[in-house]
Amino acid sequence: MKEKVRHFSEVVENPVEMEGAAGAYIRWLLGPSDDVPNFFLRMFRLEQDGRTPYHSHPYEHEVYILDGKGILRIGEREYPLKPGYFAYVPPDENHQFVNTGKVDMFFLCVIPTK
Repeated sequence: MKEKVRHFSEVVENPVEMEGAAGAYIRWLLGPSDDVPNFFLRMFRLEQDGRTPYHSHPYEHEVYILDGKGILRIGEREYPLKPGYFAYVPPDENHQFVNTGKVDMFFLCVIPTK
């Protein structure tokens, strides 16, 4: 892939359409159409009381919280999140992000391409 430099606002934001999601939106900053070799970069926005579905998949996540506050559920554990926090979600672990604040929560999420 050739280099790419853009502002996030130039990337279309779409609702997360998985069952169990509410008030959750995603921007594929670097995604399948970019032909990146190793990692996809996504930005999520959770509205007040928004959440991703409680789900699992066979790949890991690396996450960095940009704004807002919430919790990350991994299995039976809950971790508080606020700007500057980061998290690793192992493959095949049930997990969910929930906005517990009064403003939208934004986070970056990196996943492998394969």
